[in-house]
Amino acid sequence: MEITGTVTTGLGKAAYFLGQDFYKNQFMEKCGFTPFPGTLNIIVDEGKLEDIQLMKNSCNNVIQPDEGFGAVKYIKAYLNEDIAGAIVFPAKTTHEEHYLEFIAKYKLRDKYGFEDGDEVKLTIDL
Repeated sequence: MEITGTVTTGLGKAAYFLGQDFYKNQFMEKCGFTPFPGTLNIIVDEGKLEDIQLMKNSCNNVIQPDEGFGAVKYIKAYLNEDIAGAIVFPAKTTHEEHYLEFIAKYKLRDKYGFEDGDEVKLTIDL
């Protein structure tokens, strides 16, 4: 499945959560990388909401939380065909449904120069 979207500024909350050792360790174990403490936020067309809900609801990949934190579903994906990472679906989120959060081992805005308004493509193997 391919989903295109537009880079946007997030809420800045992911840095705290992805900085927690139990999240970092499980992502390393399950995805093969320690995520940069932050996400690349992508707004997708509302016409893809049904596909995203189906993908999220059928996802069985889960990062288990420590007490006081929420679980995180994840699906391995590629950004712009060659940047390995994962789409994450935190159980506790304030994002609207048409926002996707992508994690990778790098700060993507710095390494690849992404800016708000840039169009990107996510490739997901289901």
